[in-house]
Amino acid sequence: MIDCEGLVKIYKTDDLEVVALQGLNLRVEDGEMMAIIGNSGSGKSTLLNILGGLDRPSAGSVSVGGWDLLKITEEQLVEYKRDTVGFIWQNNARNLLPYLTALENVEMPMMLRGKLDRAYAKQLLEWVGLKERMHNKLQQLSGGEQQRVAIAISLSNRPKMLLADEPTGSVDTRTSDMIMDIFRRMNRELGITVVIVTHDLSLASKVDRVVAIRDGLTSTEFIKRNPNLDEEMAAGAGSLQQVHEAYVVVDRVGRLQVPKEYLSALGIKDKATIEFDGERIVILPPKSLEG
Repeated sequence: MIDCEGLVKIYKTDDLEVVALQGLNLRVEDGEMMAIIGNSGSGKSTLLNILGGLDRPSAGSVSVGGWDLLKITEEQLVEYKRDTVGFIWQNNARNLLPYLTALENVEMPMMLRGKLDRAYAKQLLEWVGLKERMHNKLQQLSGGEQQRVAIAISLSNRPKMLLADEPTGSVDTRTSDMIMDIFRRMNRELGITVVIVTHDLSLASKVDRVVAIRDGLTSTEFIKRNPNLDEEMAAGAGSLQQVHEAYVVVDRVGRLQVPKEYLSALGIKDKATIEFDGERIVILPPKSLEG
């Protein structure tokens, strides 16, 4: 679904140049549910904006669902954003029209496309637990309910991929769990690829894979060893815990993106020595081999 290779994004003004992404590599399979984590300024929201067609990359390659986002025309970009991707922001005011009911908000993207499907709009609101609230105006809904309306809106045109920028950042823990359960259900039942950007490490146990971004680079991946373990089984197993394994990213020409804190711990700055013992590749600082 997503294939990024050496992705670069540079923001320029008259006297300032900021490199938000500096050669990021990322691959997301069709139907995967994953999270991208990173601190503020790491580049994760920039990446999401590029994947959502809200911003243009500066260099590298990025394709989503067969679309080349580096070469896509403005007309094609409209079609891409309408048919391929659904977007959810932390601030749900960007998703919602306050003077409409929940149902009317979900129907609006359909009307703009010229394909109103009221039965499907109602079904979406039922899926997010708002069957009894669909005719309420937004001011009559809580923040968590409004966020669930935003999820229904993002699915109104049956996208292939759902992008969520800090979707649980402004709600309580109970509502956060409910929203993540909705994402998982949509992922399993509709086969939608779900990519969630967050700084909340607790979400790691609720997705299939976690990718960490630091300084505009994909630094580490965390893969569940038991990705097919149902939540119900995990809950019934009592003390059973999800086990994760960390990986560094290898790009197409064999370069490793090693987390900066690992290099700092070894005192490695601009050069390193590697050894191959037949089974493992060992990275060492040059001075460790002297003498």
